[in-house]
Amino acid sequence: MKKKYWEDKEYSYFSHKKCEYFPCHAGADPDNFNCLFCYCPLYALGTKCGGNFRITEKGIKDCTNCQLPHKKENYGYVTGKYQELADLMKKTGVLSEE
Repeated sequence: MKKKYWEDKEYSYFSHKKCEYFPCHAGADPDNFNCLFCYCPLYALGTKCGGNFRITEKGIKDCTNCQLPHKKENYGYVTGKYQELADLMKKTGVLSEE
């Protein structure tokens, strides 16, 4: 099977094992924990992010149990959602269509 263009590239994986919070999700595999998306860019997609989240009683999205952006093999999934994020930003007026 042919590798994806980003596999085995330095820019697609970063593990900051000296971070005070590493790994920031309980039960995560420290040998396959990508810190590149420390703050998940997919959070803004709400229920369409594809991750393992829950909505709290106060209506807040809680991603404590989600490791989707932190697994090395999910780099392509996360970056594949960037157009959807850009469309959302245009729709909400955060990004101008100029």
